Amino acid sequence: MPQEKTALAVVRLKPRSKRYTVRVSRNLYVIMQPSGSKSWAVRFGGQKLVLGPVDFEAPPGEPEIGQRLTLLMAKQLAAKVLQQRDSNIDPIAEHRAAKQRKRIESETAAGRTFGALARQFAEEHLRSLRSARKMARQLGLVIPKNGGEPTETKGGLAQRWRERDVTTIDASDIYSVINEARRHGTPGIKAHKRGLADGRARDLHTALSSMFGWLKKHRHATGVTVNPCTDVWRPRNASPRERWLTNEEIIRFWHACDKIHPTSAAVLRLLLLTGCRLREISEMRWVEIRENENELHLPGARTKNRRSHTVWLSARAMEIIASVPRIEGCPFVFSTNGKTPISGWSNVKRDLDIAMGKPEPWIIHDLRRSAATGMSKLGIRPDVIELTINHISGFRRGVAGTYNRDAMLPQRTSALRRWSQHISGLVSGDPRIVALARPRGRV
Repeated sequence: MPQEKTALAVVRLKPRSKRYTVRVSRNLYVIMQPSGSKSWAVRFGGQKLVLGPVDFEAPPGEPEIGQRLTLLMAKQLAAKVLQQRDSNIDPIAEHRAAKQRKRIESETAAGRTFGALARQFAEEHLRSLRSARKMARQLGLVIPKNGGEPTETKGGLAQRWRERDVTTIDASDIYSVINEARRHGTPGIKAHKRGLADGRARDLHTALSSMFGWLKKHRHATGVTVNPCTDVWRPRNASPRERWLTNEEIIRFWHACDKIHPTSAAVLRLLLLTGCRLREISEMRWVEIRENENELHLPGARTKNRRSHTVWLSARAMEIIASVPRIEGCPFVFSTNGKTPISGWSNVKRDLDIAMGKPEPWIIHDLRRSAATGMSKLGIRPDVIELTINHISGFRRGVAGTYNRDAMLPQRTSALRRWSQHISGLVSGDPRIVALARPRGRV
């Protein structure tokens, strides 16, 4: 029987132009490649099984097929393989099955990463929600407006936890990132407010809880059996806003609109005249306007409550729309580039406040509240106001809303006409206009 090779002899093996094999012991061989790489192999019954690369600096431990092996580890592994064969176990078949199991485990683990599942959540669940793009940003993703796959934001959670197995994310991880959002800013999103911001923490908590709740429902595919956000602290919701513009502030607001970009001014004035939400006006399309009827027809896909809504447009509102230059080929009434609706409202609001002489803090949504409050002070019934601004609360919630389907279009038209006349009187300085605080007969 040939003498066994030593480790030194194996080290001294040199590559040739072709691959060759050198016997080290009875069943153990070294395969030498032209590149200079060496591998251990065991032969038995006319078959060969490669054990792993030659590495005399490999750390000691239980040898396994595929890992780097010293001479001693290779001999131990070869003996194990031959023992399996003597026990009527096919070592090659076992090795292939083990590789298949590892491949499946690896693919399963890759499919359970936060990055992969956040994209899946955005694709399969978020796209059906109005808040899809906002919630996706909280998770570190951007959903393209015109479709397409979500992309990662730099420094966002989808990037930070890209390779993290979602089943390893616990309450401590959730609290840590929510606390970070509250104190310093949400990962991947520029903080517009310094210091503590409960709103940032609430938004991130909502997004993460929604995602993990969805993953839990699909537990067989995702492996998530609990929602780690369930018992994590979440800042309480802010108190409902009560801010609305007074008569004097409405006058200042209206005239200040003359000092900002005319397209932005047109949107803001229409918000006050109609009581609509910002996106309902800023993303208005020409096809939604019925000029012969002086009406704006909002489809359910563009309203918060998913209900189609008809808005009567006063003469002043129609004048504002007519003053906006129409961009050929652009479906939007208000656009600065001819491709997308007008945006950049933070900058617009800043310029408007300067033009108003820095009034008491208020937000654009307060124009909607000002319209509702103003109509109420004009004596218009609450249920009419709710229908006019497409808001569902006590008067149209539950059974009343289910069975009372009266649209009350004449009353809504009258309400917006009176509100528009009041605004016109205020901004023109007409003393004949009745003060908002003085009650009138209800509509």
